[in-house]
Amino acid sequence: VQSSSDADALVRQFLEELDREAMMVVALNTKSEPTCLQVISTGSLSSSIVHPREVFKVAILSNAYSILLAHNHPSGDTTPSQEDLNITKRIKSASEIMGIPILDHLIIGSNGYYSFKENGEL
Repeated sequence: VQSSSDADALVRQFLEELDREAMMVVALNTKSEPTCLQVISTGSLSSSIVHPREVFKVAILSNAYSILLAHNHPSGDTTPSQEDLNITKRIKSASEIMGIPILDHLIIGSNGYYSFKENGEL
């Protein structure tokens, strides 16, 4: 996984058709190869509860060098909500403490994706 579009191609197949929000963590090794993909939260039509401990549990148990986050918006609109911005900021802070960088956080929608990295928010 070398770019946001690579990450989109990887996670879209798991998230695109879901009718509820789901958050996925992708654990990556030192070569940015995925070693684990796991859905850590499934929510409602418009929200999903996520806590940094679930994110980093996957990262630690899979011996991740870095991680990607991705979740879907069943509405198809990839605009991040205030909650999306808040949880990304919390997880980024935890990643700095843990020493496991977040390469990107994607929101998957019907017409593309939103990358927190590409938009300067990571």
